[in-house]
Amino acid sequence: MSLREPDRPSPMAKLIYTAITSLDGYVADESGSWDWSFPDEEVHAFVNDLERPIRTHLYGRKLYEVLKVWETMDDPHPAMRDYATLWRASEKIVFSRTLDEVSSERTRIERELDPDAVRALKDEADADIGIGGPHLAAAALRAGLVDEIGLLVSPVVVGGGNPALPDDVRIDLELLDERRFGNGVVYLRYRTN
Repeated sequence: MSLREPDRPSPMAKLIYTAITSLDGYVADESGSWDWSFPDEEVHAFVNDLERPIRTHLYGRKLYEVLKVWETMDDPHPAMRDYATLWRASEKIVFSRTLDEVSSERTRIERELDPDAVRALKDEADADIGIGGPHLAAAALRAGLVDEIGLLVSPVVVGGGNPALPDDVRIDLELLDERRFGNGVVYLRYRTN
């Protein structure tokens, strides 16, 4: 008789949406600017730690086009260098109907968000999966795919623009974590119910 533990199925990976927002809930203002959301060193190091366990990222086209600079960025600052290393090591799936090619390693394009394919990815993944870009995240929220939402709320009201969350979805949330930073940013982490 063996005393080893029975084989247990590994838990499904979580799909985690994280965004930097204004206090009024926008990732970019009406002119498309997000210059108010640049994290200081403390916040940047925290974001790096959030990203560290995630090995696969699902991106909307616009966010991918903003972030792809990390593929070749050679910044001497430790937090910047750390994020660039994380970016280069991760698998990236960009959802776009218009993008013809990508300019980063470990990256592929998908034309549509297929909820069944995302569920399969979550089931097969050995680490949590990040999703970024408010339009892609909105589609995933509508499909019931997002397990956690993390918002880094910046101390600014921009009055309109690109919302971090869709206005046509109701999701009850459970607060899992919160943190205040010296520059006025507040991190809120929720589990979707």
